[in-house]
Amino acid sequence: MPPQHGAWAMLLVPYLAGLVTTGFSWPVLPLLVAWTAGYVLSYFALLAVKTRRPGRVRAQLTVYGTAALAAGATVLAARPQLLAFAPVFAAVLAVNAFFASHRNDRALVNGLVSAAAATLILPVVAAVNGVPPLETGGTFLVTLLYFAGTVFFVKTGIRERGNRGLLAASAAFHLAALALATWVAPLYAVPFTWYLVRAVVLPRRSATAKQLGFVEIGGSLLLLAAIAVAA
Repeated sequence: MPPQHGAWAMLLVPYLAGLVTTGFSWPVLPLLVAWTAGYVLSYFALLAVKTRRPGRVRAQLTVYGTAALAAGATVLAARPQLLAFAPVFAAVLAVNAFFASHRNDRALVNGLVSAAAATLILPVVAAVNGVPPLETGGTFLVTLLYFAGTVFFVKTGIRERGNRGLLAASAAFHLAALALATWVAPLYAVPFTWYLVRAVVLPRRSATAKQLGFVEIGGSLLLLAAIAVAA
């Protein structure tokens, strides 16, 4: 399995937010299988691009590719309109592949693109449940703002700790995110105020990656709770 533990929250929270706001129908179950298997498949595929040694991950590509294909075909058979999302995800994979081929997959832009891609599962869940994706626009926006913010937060807290320019950019982003989220619904001012505080304060302290991970678990749960109440 991929060692990127934080990615699971980025995968599951938008999916759960979609369920909270649009309900449940049986195709969301194979969608979850396709979504998670597709993530693991993309991880190893991009690793093959990065290392230029696809033979080392052939087993993973075969197993997860088969699972993603089978589950995805089941969902598309029930909801063929989901093919409309394919070009967007293809574009995201192209961006990820570009950065992987240059061995720069941890670039800020690549992280933000990945956050946007993860959030796109929310309107996909809506479409599966027969809800026009545009009706989830507010939830999509606050979820995207949160995960884009985590990209800044994690970078300033670990690999770019001490980078004052990036820390200032992170603070500015979180301040703008607070304003936008509050515009969507005043309730969101609560979690996004906390996100702003932790983005400014914690990178200045000597927090470990594990500690930052626990902070983000709490942040994810706080977001889901706010979405559930707002819904």
